[in-house]
Amino acid sequence: MTTQRNSEELLAARANNIPRGIMTAHPIVIDRAENGYVWDSTGRRYLDFVGGIGVLNVGHNHPRVVAAVQEQLKLVTHTAFQVAAYEPYIALAERLNKLVGKGEAYKSIFLTTGAEAVENAIKIARAHTNRSGVISFRGGFHGRTLMGITLTGFAQPYKQNFGPFAGEIYHTAYPDAYRGVTTEKAVEALEEVFATEIAPDRVAAIIIEPVQGDGGFLQAPPEFLRALRDITQRHGIVLIADEIQTGFGRTGKLFGFEHAGIQPDLVTVAKSLAGGFPISGVVGKAEIMDAPAPGGLGGTYGGNGIACAAALAVLDAFEQDGLVDRAAELGEKLSTALDALKTKHPEIGVVRGTGYMRALEFVTDGDTKKADADRAQQVIERARERGLLVIKCGVHRNIVRFLAPLTISNADLDEAMTILAASLDADKVSAAA
Repeated sequence: MTTQRNSEELLAARANNIPRGIMTAHPIVIDRAENGYVWDSTGRRYLDFVGGIGVLNVGHNHPRVVAAVQEQLKLVTHTAFQVAAYEPYIALAERLNKLVGKGEAYKSIFLTTGAEAVENAIKIARAHTNRSGVISFRGGFHGRTLMGITLTGFAQPYKQNFGPFAGEIYHTAYPDAYRGVTTEKAVEALEEVFATEIAPDRVAAIIIEPVQGDGGFLQAPPEFLRALRDITQRHGIVLIADEIQTGFGRTGKLFGFEHAGIQPDLVTVAKSLAGGFPISGVVGKAEIMDAPAPGGLGGTYGGNGIACAAALAVLDAFEQDGLVDRAAELGEKLSTALDALKTKHPEIGVVRGTGYMRALEFVTDGDTKKADADRAQQVIERARERGLLVIKCGVHRNIVRFLAPLTISNADLDEAMTILAASLDADKVSAAA
């Protein structure tokens, strides 16, 4: 049983009892939450445009999720699927296979974290192809396990001194129109990897985020994803779409790969799949998913019954409440508001992202495009002071990203943009002084 402690006492206890390696973006302690709001231990309300880092597309404590979890608590909380099956796991697999497979035969396995999903996708691809090489992209983020940080395409803070890293992993360029990396240049860079580092017939998989999350909300152009699909099919390479942050409406489609009209071989999902409950999965073509022999896949908590019930409720919300259409609508409003701010603030180098997955990149100079991480952090802090929570991303940590629930009102979005505008103005005054 916990005691009632004030915010200062709780933050002091946090510093004394929790290692510094796990950072907390905001020096507050959350007491309760609802939809797009959180309240700290002092009772102050904040607009939450972080959403558990993209976990809460349906908002905090969605009524469908709460009801489903309460009902499942009365039935089965845990058996481990490797011991005995239970219906929520099977039902969730059926629904995701239809949503991702679009008529093709797909199968699903459920795990606990996004990093686990990535690890298992690599295992499945290697088992299917009997190859070892994997290609990922600079600026990509794929988790904090050893394989995850090896696949991740930037050094700090994730790699630190944690090596040696997993073998047979190769990185290549991700398109970035703002810095002149076109689809053509990115394809050329991949072909260079094939020519100089690993032949395509030794590559098991290429893994890509349709929009890079922690790497800065860079969107892969549809033509680049289509080129990847063509290259992987020609060489027998498994194409893995990492939809852990882009999935479940964030980009204005149910999945980010849908913008390109392609069909990946494997799709990793997590974050907003279960409205805040820990679950992840790999959804993929049946013949590929069946490659590992019995016993090769699993995890004690993977596909926990409560998390599966929550995920089914999230899918109900998407299917019955029009959340994908709402995401597209909110995305247009957010994009318009951010574009308007950019015209007034030259320190905003570019508004990037797609759909409701948007971000501002801060630079010291529009011509050199030099990253300005300090400015981004100042805006984050001033926004918090005014009641808006946002976080940063990007290889240079100079990008402020927005991951608000798809369930907020237009008034909530307007309030957030008013706070952001005031925070930018205050930052500009401070910088001038």
